[in-house]
Amino acid sequence: MGKSQLAIEYAHRFRHAYDLVWWVPAAQTMLVKSSLAGLARELHLKVGPHSVEDAAEAALDALRRGEPYRNWLLIFDNAENLEINDIVPRGPGHVLITSRNHSWQGVVDTLPVDVFEREESVTFLVRRVGRALGREQADRLAEALGDLPLALEQAGALQAESGMSAEEYLRLLKRQTTRLLGANKPSDYPLSMTAAWATSVSQLKARLPDAVELLRCFAFFGPEPIPRDLLDELPEAYAAGSKIAGLLADPIQLSQVIRELGRYALVRIDSESRTVQVHRLVQALLRDELDGDEADAFRREVHLLLSASVAGYEPDDTSAWPRYANLLGHITTADVKGSRDPNVRKFALSIIRYVYTSGDFASARELVQEFLEAWRVDSGEDDRDVLTAQRHYAIIIRELGAIDESFELNKALMERMRRVLGEGDEETLLLTNSHGADLRYRGDFAEAREHDRESLSRHEAVFGRAHRRTLRAMNNLALDHLLLGDYQEAQTLQARVLKLQRQAGSGASRANVLASMNNLARVVRLQGRYREACDLGQDAYDFGLQELGQEHPWTMRSAKDLSIAKRRAGLIEEALELADRTFELQKRGTSIDHPDTLAAALCLANAQRAADQVDDSLRLLRDIVSRFASMYGDDHPFKYGCDSNFALLLRVSGSKEQAREIDEAALAGFDRRLTRQHYFSLTCAINLASDLAEVGLHEEARVLGQETLRDLRALFGDDHPVTLAAGANLVGDLLATGAAEEAAALREDVLDRYDRVLGPNHPDVLVSRQGNRLDFDFDPPVL
Repeated sequence: MGKSQLAIEYAHRFRHAYDLVWWVPAAQTMLVKSSLAGLARELHLKVGPHSVEDAAEAALDALRRGEPYRNWLLIFDNAENLEINDIVPRGPGHVLITSRNHSWQGVVDTLPVDVFEREESVTFLVRRVGRALGREQADRLAEALGDLPLALEQAGALQAESGMSAEEYLRLLKRQTTRLLGANKPSDYPLSMTAAWATSVSQLKARLPDAVELLRCFAFFGPEPIPRDLLDELPEAYAAGSKIAGLLADPIQLSQVIRELGRYALVRIDSESRTVQVHRLVQALLRDELDGDEADAFRREVHLLLSASVAGYEPDDTSAWPRYANLLGHITTADVKGSRDPNVRKFALSIIRYVYTSGDFASARELVQEFLEAWRVDSGEDDRDVLTAQRHYAIIIRELGAIDESFELNKALMERMRRVLGEGDEETLLLTNSHGADLRYRGDFAEAREHDRESLSRHEAVFGRAHRRTLRAMNNLALDHLLLGDYQEAQTLQARVLKLQRQAGSGASRANVLASMNNLARVVRLQGRYREACDLGQDAYDFGLQELGQEHPWTMRSAKDLSIAKRRAGLIEEALELADRTFELQKRGTSIDHPDTLAAALCLANAQRAADQVDDSLRLLRDIVSRFASMYGDDHPFKYGCDSNFALLLRVSGSKEQAREIDEAALAGFDRRLTRQHYFSLTCAINLASDLAEVGLHEEARVLGQETLRDLRALFGDDHPVTLAAGANLVGDLLATGAAEEAAALREDVLDRYDRVLGPNHPDVLVSRQGNRLDFDFDPPVL
């Protein structure tokens, strides 16, 4: 009906009323985000160059705030899904939506767009064709075409380009109408439109047959812009049996064909963006004239073009993300899931990985489910591509917080892959590496370490020691050592991984490099080297912002860990600001009931407590303590860690007995799952000793404090900040139980070491000098 043209005309007429006008293709949510990401770059917002989610949200935030422009117009074109309304910005500017979906009438103010009035049709045709067409002839054409704007445009274009008379056009239109009346015409489109379109195609076929072949190929893309680069010469592996391979191999002929399609108004050519676009009605009519075999053949052409366009481009490589993003609007319409071609299946799996690697896990889940449903019916459960898609699905749902479902799926999938593909198959090894994360999420850290040792050995045997997949396996083993408190081995492995990843030609993705940078900063922090951890963590966070954007999962994880390092280093205000911003970003990107969001919430609560915002911290902890149990289960180390933090806040808020009970249960849980000689257990023991002292059980506090100090010295040495904190707290318990001489000697030793390790002005040192107790909170590491 010309809805999009009407929106364009509005933008043209009122352009002086706006400082910014932006067009948003809205047929799919993914395309909306890509367009908004382009707006962010146009506005020069400070976001990473490759993160679609981050850039889109930055653009929306700028629009809502009216900075830098208050007078803006956004046009959401072809917004069939009402969920787009959740993305539409509310702010000082204007939003114009075009849609065929009448359900919008109950949501926003609407204006129906009908066919032209007859006078409008006549005026349009006279202007479009020129002096060769009189008004009476134009009226007869409009009558035959049903005043449909798109049909009038195509009829006018045909006459303007070919010089055809109105009488000849009407005669051909009648002949085509007679032929089409016997066809299986879609009920959605008027006959006059179908006849007009068929006439244009008939004229074009007589002049340039190759143009019709390419146009029919375009019919099986989505209605969104088709990248011109997609029409490059097909590689040999993709060209066999292609109808248009010869045309694509001749760039001069290809350019002539595309220009001719544009002259007949059958495609829209955008020279600036280097795209071509076919209206959805034209696509539907083109598809309708083909029989089943012909349709399958042209659909296969599209599959080959899509697949070849990213051949050799890894979905983990952020520099390839724009190339992948330009294809998203064509995946479903082209029925990529229906292909059994190995190259097309490989492309489909790469698209899935691109979508979730770029941080859009929800869309990735929908996409992989769509492929799995089709492939299972077509190829069976033991098909290699089905097994690979399931591996991706397990990763996606684990990232979305479905920990138990991911574990059970991968456990069963592991058995199937070993039986169908074999132990040493590449796909089996990739799943083996992924399954180690399932074990970590369940709190089975020791089992994960043994699993990942075996995984690393197999990766080295199959891929080699420096392959990017081997490095991912080594990274996971380093994380296992960290979780079990073996920080020196964790640091050695992590430093080796990062060094090899940074070598030219390693193939490591930027996300993997960021993960390694962040993991190294984390293990340095856990060793008590807080300032060094801040420096390493800042480098990691800056790398994430630049390469992936602030809302990428790994960038937010590095922000959280940097906040912890700053808090430990005594930079409380900086830590709180970063923790607050990260928590808000995390909530917006996922939900509160997500592992990363819960970790960010705990980080914020700890920063609030350190900043003496005890009420805010306790309020947040009351909300998330039950969520940790729901997420991880009642017998998980992370659940006990959150309980310990809650107990700490209860004690400083005056609920001393309740705090002691919770800490006693948490310590028993830590001992059972991890043993007492673990960092988590020992920091909980420090807090429990303080609980005991607060309720007057000084002897019990002293005994527990002495045992804890002994274990910490054995585990970390005399100079670790946690060891010193245990010693500082024990001084008070020794004094309370009459051991003044021992207390004085311990105090002198602790303060001397504190001055050397943290400096005299560190908050922990100042608290110790005042004779007050130190508390240690829990921060769950990334699994």
